[in-house]
Amino acid sequence: MKLDILAIGVHPDDVELGCSGTIINEIKKGKRVGVLDLTQGELGSRGTIEIRSAEAAKAAKIMGVHIRENLKIRDGFFKNDEEHQRKLIVVLRKYQPEIVITNALSDRHPDHGRAAKLTTDSCFLSGLRKVETDDGKGNNQDPWRPKYVFHYIQDRYQEPDFIIDITDVFEQRMEAIKSYTTQFYNPDNEDDGPQTYISTAAFLESVIARARVIGKKIGVKYGEGFNSEKILGIKDLDSFIRIET
Repeated sequence: MKLDILAIGVHPDDVELGCSGTIINEIKKGKRVGVLDLTQGELGSRGTIEIRSAEAAKAAKIMGVHIRENLKIRDGFFKNDEEHQRKLIVVLRKYQPEIVITNALSDRHPDHGRAAKLTTDSCFLSGLRKVETDDGKGNNQDPWRPKYVFHYIQDRYQEPDFIIDITDVFEQRMEAIKSYTTQFYNPDNEDDGPQTYISTAAFLESVIARARVIGKKIGVKYGEGFNSEKILGIKDLDSFIRIET
């Protein structure tokens, strides 16, 4: 299955927090979108691998994504090296996404920036013919390089290079995020483990506030912001669309 967009997160729930509104928008426009979780989030203080997998599956259904896979590399201890790059290259060549959306380039959690660099390096290497991979069935894969790699904004605020209006799908986005009942505030799941930075009601409130702040920058109620290491170009001035406020 060829994808238009592949959203990558180092932990299950990263994609939901970072770009699920954009994903839902694009799916509603007919785009084929997939999610790749790099780890199972096994070092998380709350929940288990099995529970988080079920939560991720529920969130995928809410977002409407066409595929969701987990690379099952080691949470917290993975490296940006050839072994891990090749694993990611196999997936990139399998789905041939035009656009990859992934973790923030630097953030509070060290896994985020490391995963971002792993993804950007893998996307480049995936386009080299002399980097040979197979599909696991003995068939050689063709080289493939996404046209763009974008980074969503995570815990530490970064000024976005561009913003997507997610107002129309915001409630659906929040429903996907709240699928992770062990990770985020849920009054019915107080016994899932110790209180953490993200398990409080205040954290969910900050998620809503962040979307409002970003949306306000373009005159809409809710927005998701992205960064790009590549300079973005447009064909002509007609590519700019004025958003009515």
